Amino acid sequence: MSSAPPHHAVAGHRTDRFGQEPVSELLQRAPVVTAIAALAVPLPVRATAPIVTVVPGVIAAVPAMRGKEQVHRAAPPAPGRTVENVKADVAETKESAHR
Repeated sequence: MSSAPPHHAVAGHRTDRFGQEPVSELLQRAPVVTAIAALAVPLPVRATAPIVTVVPGVIAAVPAMRGKEQVHRAAPPAPGRTVENVKADVAETKESAHR
């Protein structure tokens, strides 16, 4: 009896036991294929694939850069307060150990 998991790696793709890709993966690719097909009408296909790849990347990069900016502007955690808390915890532990 084989102990193979329900999803096997076949030629670099995840498949179920019947050799089909999960429906969710196909649904994720559908908008990309639709956009390429729609742009292929006025433009050559060789031009549409890079457009469909680059444009969402640029759109996603803008909020990512804003978020990175906000993280850099945020105040770093105060290590002094942490050190004080740890010292207080150590003192309390030592005091309770002497009882």
